[in-house]
Amino acid sequence: MYFNRILIFSFVLLLSVPQVSQAGRKCKKGVEVVILHTNDMHSKIDNMAKLTWLADSLRQQHRYLFLVSAGDNFTGNPIVDMYPEVGYPMVDLMNKAGFVLSAMGNHEFDMGQEQFSQRRKEAGFPFISGNIDVSGSHLRKIRPWVTLKAGKCRIPLVSFIQLEKNGIPSSHPSRLEGIKFTPADVKTADFLFLKEKYGMLVGLTHLGIEGDVQLARKYPQFDLIIGGHSHTVMDKPLVENGVTIVQAGSQLKSVGKTTLAIEAGKITGIDYELISLDAFEGRDLAVQAAIDHYNDNEEMNRVLASAVTPMTGKEELGAMMTDALTAMSGVEIAFQNIGGIRIPSLSAGDILYRDIFRLDPFGNQVVVFEMTLPEIKSLILNAYNRNKEADLMVSGMTYTALVDGDGSCVGIEMKGTDGQPLDPAKTYKVGMNSYISASYTFDHADPGTVNYETTAQTLISYLKKVQKVDYQNTRRTAVRSI
Repeated sequence: MYFNRILIFSFVLLLSVPQVSQAGRKCKKGVEVVILHTNDMHSKIDNMAKLTWLADSLRQQHRYLFLVSAGDNFTGNPIVDMYPEVGYPMVDLMNKAGFVLSAMGNHEFDMGQEQFSQRRKEAGFPFISGNIDVSGSHLRKIRPWVTLKAGKCRIPLVSFIQLEKNGIPSSHPSRLEGIKFTPADVKTADFLFLKEKYGMLVGLTHLGIEGDVQLARKYPQFDLIIGGHSHTVMDKPLVENGVTIVQAGSQLKSVGKTTLAIEAGKITGIDYELISLDAFEGRDLAVQAAIDHYNDNEEMNRVLASAVTPMTGKEELGAMMTDALTAMSGVEIAFQNIGGIRIPSLSAGDILYRDIFRLDPFGNQVVVFEMTLPEIKSLILNAYNRNKEADLMVSGMTYTALVDGDGSCVGIEMKGTDGQPLDPAKTYKVGMNSYISASYTFDHADPGTVNYETTAQTLISYLKKVQKVDYQNTRRTAVRSI
């Protein structure tokens, strides 16, 4: 169990010292190594000056300190994501903070291969992943692992990225063209030689806590796994099969500080702290000036419309997003996946441009399908069974998912906005974002038509038109056990 509290805990794990490796003979003296680690920062730059100050302060105390990221540095802040050189402010600030390494996260692909290639060139640190093959793409080779150098000691870090059931990370398939992925638990076997060579092995992963646990169960050769993707706030580490697993939440609210005690080429102790940056006072003034410069963007502060009441939860936000599609895209029914609704709420009052890009930052386009009722049912049912929850928010209809004792959806009841059943003889125009159309499994004879407008721009047009919105207590989905 992980508690979302601002606390600092210490945990020390003493490990036995097995036979010294060849590399360990060079690493004879006891060494202390501090790894500061973030994950899932999602372009949230406001605490970067605090992180820089903290890292610089700790460097004065610790000879060997390394600042790393477990991936998903991008997507989630329009100041960064809508910058002319997409994502550049994040790379610039990570360079200033002194990052030495980043794992590849699924949202590293959101800007497209060409833009990401440019960001990689500008970064003063490598992006690594051991289960990505880019040989058929426009990207240059991604290294699977690196070593951190602490005197004569070498600590190998290997990385892996999460894959969905469709065999690719959670990013739009069009941005992954030519890239091949292998499951982490399969590919890890190729890197166990690192443990034998260096006497230790650290994972810098983007698998989520469940993926990290599975990796530890299969490969106890890991000493430590520094994870990301699931946004798990860990006040104390998890030890699974003798492997220590840590993760530091998300959005740069906290940073993990993991200290390794190394003796004769082996990790003999692991100490972990979760440090709240939200509660931190120190700031690097030069980095703060850069943050202020990036945040000084009046275009994002323009008012689009007003919310009569607060919008709380993905049902209400999703209703607004899908209503925009039905109102502006000429469709009768529209769907929005909950994973693409990136903020939890909107306050009553002014709705700004920046709010829309925080809500929907991915640049997905609108896709329109001609669909029969059985095809629509297949979309809703398969979407529900991805995570056994009502995944699709909707406009133009309501639906009830019929769920069995195992939590699986086995049927869908659908009604129109008038409360009457939909016409089984009719073919409906259905709108959705291009991520759903490319990544979800559903029956559809029509291949779909892209209208070349993003869902965010569609929502902006809708809000400009209506000027006022009120979605308080809007509910268009339900779940019933059978």
